[in-house]
Amino acid sequence: MAKKTTNKKDNLPMEEVLWKACDALRGSIEPSEYKHVVLSLIFLKYAGFHFEKRRQEIINDGLEDFVDSVEFYAAKNVFYLSEKARWSYIKENAKQPNIASIVDKALSDIEKENKPLHGALPNNYYSSLGMEAEKLGSLLDKIDGFDAILESADGNDIIGRVYEYFLSKFAIKEGKGKGEFYTPKTIVNLIAEMIEPYEGKIYDPCCGSGGMFVQSLKFVESHHGNRRKVSVYGQEYTKTTFKLAKMNLAIRGIAADLGDYAANTFTDDRHKDLKADFIMANPPFNQKDWRSENQLTDDPRWEGYDTPPTSNANYGWILNMVSKLSSNGVAGFILANGALSADGTEGEIRRKMIERGLVEAIVILPRNLFYSTDISVTLWILNANKKARVVNRNGEEIHYRDREKEILFIDMRQMGEPFEK
Repeated sequence: MAKKTTNKKDNLPMEEVLWKACDALRGSIEPSEYKHVVLSLIFLKYAGFHFEKRRQEIINDGLEDFVDSVEFYAAKNVFYLSEKARWSYIKENAKQPNIASIVDKALSDIEKENKPLHGALPNNYYSSLGMEAEKLGSLLDKIDGFDAILESADGNDIIGRVYEYFLSKFAIKEGKGKGEFYTPKTIVNLIAEMIEPYEGKIYDPCCGSGGMFVQSLKFVESHHGNRRKVSVYGQEYTKTTFKLAKMNLAIRGIAADLGDYAANTFTDDRHKDLKADFIMANPPFNQKDWRSENQLTDDPRWEGYDTPPTSNANYGWILNMVSKLSSNGVAGFILANGALSADGTEGEIRRKMIERGLVEAIVILPRNLFYSTDISVTLWILNANKKARVVNRNGEEIHYRDREKEILFIDMRQMGEPFEK
């Protein structure tokens, strides 16, 4: 199932260009900031590219009087940009000593003009970095050449793709845990194909940069479904990643409820009353000290189960998702293989889930699916109603036989082609 990327000619040119562009940043800012610097500039280029296309369409339609009407852009999921927020203005001033302030002002103006972007863009970020103007200008020059890539990649997960690539370069250096990285599209697509999220509420309790949602809606469209029948709910703990998720979803016209701010799913659940039809997630693996000994001991999400141990959050994530399933809800999520054999409290929770008929399938995936680690992982499929699952596909109802006492086990360790690193 892993996607093969074996030699230089297979590499995506945008990632190569961006990586080389980062050479200009070395010594100026911390490597952990590279991805945030680059992604916001890519967003400005992306927004500017599509603004100019839409602006020309409006003119070609003889509607010059409406070239500054926000509604005429929003109707096509294009962000309206004031004159000093446009890429042409930024590029024209790329060599000015105050280019950081110009970029910050552009991001601020775009957020003010476009409601879906409220809370999504960095605030006074570039000015606070202390980056040399020459280096920022050099990076802008590199990104300025992306017109052809943006044209051909329209519809691809551009933000997520670059985010994944940068995490692959810096996750280990930054000391990140092995579960804290962007989920490759191969895995997201596999989850989508197995749980079939055609319509209803989709939830991700640790949504990262929003890649699960992007790929889920592509799945709906590829199967000729109606994305208007899908609503998106998520939560993300890291502030910068929360902003990336909002930005990533907004540029694709995906309306999502990610809560009002970045928050810890366990201690500040932003969707307490949610009952989701589909859950897709890649929680942090083997997260330690996720709660104190006296914290969350009587949380309603553990009702009917033992309280997950403080030493590992795996079953905390599982029970959070179980509590969010609707009466016919289905969940697909990734965990480290150790969750299958954990004993003690975790083993007791797992036993109760099996006895209650929640576990639909366990799929052991090949190694080397992620850029930044070769850890072996397992895909879990939970189903709140294995007795009578009904899927509506193109207006046709598909009924599955009762399988309450059955669990499908699939060993895919020898399947697919691994990434070469």
